[in-house]
Amino acid sequence: MIDRRTFIAAALVAAAEPSCSRTARAQGNVSQDNMSRVSAYAFSFPALSGGDIRLAEYSGRPLLIVNTASQCGYTPQYAGLQQLWSEFRDRGLVIIAVPSNDFGGQEPGGSREIAETAQHHYGITFPIAGKVVVKGPNAHPFYKWAAEARPREVPRWNFHKYLIDRAGYIAEVFPQNVEPTDTRVMTSVARALAAS
Repeated sequence: MIDRRTFIAAALVAAAEPSCSRTARAQGNVSQDNMSRVSAYAFSFPALSGGDIRLAEYSGRPLLIVNTASQCGYTPQYAGLQQLWSEFRDRGLVIIAVPSNDFGGQEPGGSREIAETAQHHYGITFPIAGKVVVKGPNAHPFYKWAAEARPREVPRWNFHKYLIDRAGYIAEVFPQNVEPTDTRVMTSVARALAAS
């Protein structure tokens, strides 16, 4: 037989538990399920110039990850990406170009040719990865992760853009035909930067 004090104590704990959970969520504490979720910051890319681009080094900063190609009709978007970088980098935005030969064989060259187009022709100063696969079973782990998170918004051509929020999750996806300086991109980047 349960005495009255034990019953009241048990009732108070049960009543307080949902309230504590709501408080934890309101304070930004995440559940065990969310804690075990992998974020974009878990990945790295080989850098065009050697070494690695470790996304963990940019933890807490919004990222714009763009698969690029040097011989594409969208290649002039490099200029818009550089403009976006110039406008928002001091506020914390990181842009990473990820060259890929997956679409139309439009990135056939090696590191030297990629650097010639991106850095010398377009004046790119943001990080550029080495060439990787972005679609299919051999895709780079970041792109497999992104495809799992947003299966209907995978790259269908060069210059597909993933905007990663400060928590490391996909905030927005922009297809290749959306220019980097489009109002939708600029607004989403500003929103991601304003979030704490």
